[in-house]
Amino acid sequence: MHSRSYDVLIVGAGIAGCSLAHALSTLPRANPLRIALLERSLAEPDRIVGELLQPGGVNALRQLALDTCLEGIDSVPVRGYCVVDDGKSVHIPYPGTHQGRSFHHGRFIMALRAAAQRARGVELTEATVTDLVEDDLSGSVIGVRATRDGEKETWLAKLVVIADGCFSNFRTVVMGDNGAKSTTKSHFVGVILEDAVLPIPNHGTVALCKGYGPVLLYQISQHCTRMLVDVKTPLPSDLKAHILTNIVPQLPSSLHLPIKAALDKDRIRRMPNSFLPPVRQGVRKGVILIGDAWNMRHPLTGGGMTVAFNDVVMLKTLLSPIRDFGDWNEVKSAIHTWHWTRKPLSSTINILSVALYDLFGADVDEHLAVLRTGCFKYFERGGECINGPVSLLSGISPSPMLLAYHFFSVAFYSIWIMFTHPQLVKTVAKNDEQPSYSVPPLHQYPALTFKALRVFWTACVVFGPLLWSEIRWWAPTSSTYNMNAMLLRTMMPIIPTLGLA
Repeated sequence: MHSRSYDVLIVGAGIAGCSLAHALSTLPRANPLRIALLERSLAEPDRIVGELLQPGGVNALRQLALDTCLEGIDSVPVRGYCVVDDGKSVHIPYPGTHQGRSFHHGRFIMALRAAAQRARGVELTEATVTDLVEDDLSGSVIGVRATRDGEKETWLAKLVVIADGCFSNFRTVVMGDNGAKSTTKSHFVGVILEDAVLPIPNHGTVALCKGYGPVLLYQISQHCTRMLVDVKTPLPSDLKAHILTNIVPQLPSSLHLPIKAALDKDRIRRMPNSFLPPVRQGVRKGVILIGDAWNMRHPLTGGGMTVAFNDVVMLKTLLSPIRDFGDWNEVKSAIHTWHWTRKPLSSTINILSVALYDLFGADVDEHLAVLRTGCFKYFERGGECINGPVSLLSGISPSPMLLAYHFFSVAFYSIWIMFTHPQLVKTVAKNDEQPSYSVPPLHQYPALTFKALRVFWTACVVFGPLLWSEIRWWAPTSSTYNMNAMLLRTMMPIIPTLGLA
């Protein structure tokens, strides 16, 4: 069995792994760091997510001098979003000159790997990591065991970084009882449409479907458009029939033919939409987690890569003064600082992704449906009602407090709409009849007041636990978790009224 020794060993040559390897290679050192980057397969990956990079991620990529990876892969500029609901649409552009990029995930990964391989001191190797190697005396992780070309090898390093993605094989080993458990409410089901025409060019499209989850569409190359359909668990046995029967009729008519052609031609792919809150690391010596191996959010807002690249920017700065990565006390201090330094951006994107999905994916809950309608009408107001939320979503203005302000503004505006906007009072029974709408009369106000309280409470129940998952730093399995979570839920309705949010 062969053995090799490095300063840093990174497991996983994906978004986080490649960018971190490149970033560490640029640290000022008399002798360049020896960095091993191990990947199970160096073939071009084929995934249906990780294809839209928000402006905040583009800015981070530029800070890492990796923005050239966006060139030469037929990537497409993204200038904002178009939200479609029941035939109506609202334009949500990015502020100013900010723009994101969308692309084929595999092409982008191959560009990142090429950049990492060119970096000073980085060795990119195709090998399957099977175990972590521990020091018998201290219990510290000092390397990994991996299989390469059928032979088992030991790779030793002063610091091991696990970046093997959402299906991490080492998350539980590294975090142990201190780790959080990922939860999956739904899956994204994806196909590629050919030469589809979106409502607004160079904009992602989010279509809200009554009774079902949202649909996300964005162009990933000159002729290809990705369509992701959110399907709640348990998945229907016939996904194609589900999409054609329940989803396609609610989408813009210009997309119907490309979707039907794609479903006939393309293999339907699916990916779990998981949420994994971050828990402070450092208990296991010699090893850390980054990327989706440690922290995941719902992919609806396309924030995963933005968080990962910004994490690498912060880690590069925090690890730069450390001369010896074998000094765990120094590394641990940097990791703890990173945990809190990343919060403004990561917490904003994590919370927003799940909160927005809960609103956009509302199906049977009438109070969530009220919030969903209010959210769409909030966007229709324009101005700061668009600039604020899209600045949060894009990673341009990371601020959990600003997020709380807009979230509860949506809640209060939703309640206002219940009392003041015309509501449907009669549905269409015959082809020649029109639906009837009217403003609620005064005698309905007592019932509406009670419903308004339920709507506000629902907003608190959505936002509160998400905020709590970012505030706490210990494992959610702790004996105090349930009591503290209950206390927070009780306090949440008070926070907005005190103006603390």
